[in-house]
Amino acid sequence: MTRGPATPLPSPKARRRLREAASLTQTQLAERVGVAPGTVRAWESGRTTPRGRKREAYAKLLKTLAEEEARQAAPPPKTDPTRDRASGPEARAGAEAEPEPEAVREPEPVPEPEAVREPEPEPVPETVREPEPVREPTPESQPRSTREPVPEPRPAPAPLTPAQAFDALYEFSAPALVRQTFLLTGRREQARESVERAFQTAWERWPEVARDRDPVGWVRATAYEYALSPWQRFRPRHRHPEPPPADPGDRTLLNTLLRLPPRHRRTLVLYDGVGLDLPETAAETEASTPAAAHRLLRAREAVAGRLPALADPQVLHRRLAELASNERLGAARPPSVRRGGERRARFRTRAAIAFTVALIGTTALTVRTAPTHYEPPVSPGQAVRGVPPRVAPGSLSDEELELRQKLRDQLQDGPERLSPQLE
Repeated sequence: MTRGPATPLPSPKARRRLREAASLTQTQLAERVGVAPGTVRAWESGRTTPRGRKREAYAKLLKTLAEEEARQAAPPPKTDPTRDRASGPEARAGAEAEPEPEAVREPEPVPEPEAVREPEPEPVPETVREPEPVREPTPESQPRSTREPVPEPRPAPAPLTPAQAFDALYEFSAPALVRQTFLLTGRREQARESVERAFQTAWERWPEVARDRDPVGWVRATAYEYALSPWQRFRPRHRHPEPPPADPGDRTLLNTLLRLPPRHRRTLVLYDGVGLDLPETAAETEASTPAAAHRLLRAREAVAGRLPALADPQVLHRRLAELASNERLGAARPPSVRRGGERRARFRTRAAIAFTVALIGTTALTVRTAPTHYEPPVSPGQAVRGVPPRVAPGSLSDEELELRQKLRDQLQDGPERLSPQLE
C-alpha cells in the first residue's frame, strides 16, 4: 500500500508570520493543535516537520489563519450612493415613477460600425475587375543576403540531478557560512567542521531540504546548532587554543563576541552580521520576537561598552564583515562532503545492525540457558538448643588404644550358638 501525499504546509517563516498576525502565542497555538509549545517552536524554526494527524490539524489551522488575514486585508467593496436604495415593490414603483436625472442616466449603447453587416457586392466581370494590389515581398521571398538572421530556439536546460543541486548549493553558501560560524566559535577548524556536518545532514535529508523555500537558512541553523553545542567543550581539540587574529582590532572584537552568551552572540551575528530581519532572526533562534529584540539590544550594549566606536549598527555590520573576511577559511569540495556523509551514514547503519544482532544473540542465549522450573533456595542453617555441637575426632588416649586392640582380638561373630538336644 502506497502512502498518500502529505498535506502541504507553508514555509516556517510564513507559519510564524500567520501566528503573529493572528495575535497568538506559541502556547495558545499548541493548545489548539494539541501539542507541546516546544513542538510548535521547532515547527516554526524548521527543525522538525509535523506528520500524520498533527500535520493535518496544523495545516487546517494555518489555512484558517491565512483566510482571516486575507479577509482583514481585503478593501471594503465600493457602493454607489445613488443606487443604495431599499429593494422592494414600493421602491421599484417609485423608481419607475420618478425618472432619473440626466446626469445619472447612462447613455444607450450605440452599435459599432463593424457590427453592421454590409450588403454583398455584385459579381464584376473579369474584363472590368480591378487589378489586385501588388504585395510587398515577405521575408521568405527576400534574398538571403537581405534577410535578417532569425535566432534559433534554445533547447530547454536539462533538470539538475540531486548531486548537482547539492553541489551548487554548497559552492554558493559554504564559504559565507564558514566565515559566519567563525564569528560564533572563534575557531577555524570547528567552524569548517560544523558547516560540513550541516551539509552532510542536509544531504541525508535532501528531499526535505530541496523543497524548502530557504535551504541556505536550513543549513545555517543546523551549522549554528552544532557549533554552539555544549558538548564541544569536552573534545580534546577544544582544550588547545588556536592562534588569534593578527590585527589587534580584530582580536579585540573577536574576544568581545566570545564573551557574550551564546544566544546573544547568535542573535547579533544573524541580525547585524548576516542581515536578517527581526522575525527571521527570532524564528531561527527559536525565540519570540520580543525576546530576540531584547537579546540584540543586550548584545549591542555589551559590544558598545567595550568598543564605543561600534555603537553604530552600520559600523558594527561593516566590522563584522571585515573580521570574517580577513581570516583564510576554506571549505572542502562538495564531492568529499557528500562521500563523508555517506560513509558516516553507512557506519551508523552497520553499527545499528551489529548492536541489534548482538542484542538478539544475547536474548537467545539467555532464553536457552535460563532454568525451566522453579528451584527453591536452600534455607540457611539454624542452631538447635540442647544438642552439643559436633566435635571432630582427635588423637586416641592409651586406654582407648588398649580397648580398640582388645575388641579387634576377640571374635567378631559373637558367642558360640547352643545347639538344642533331645532329652
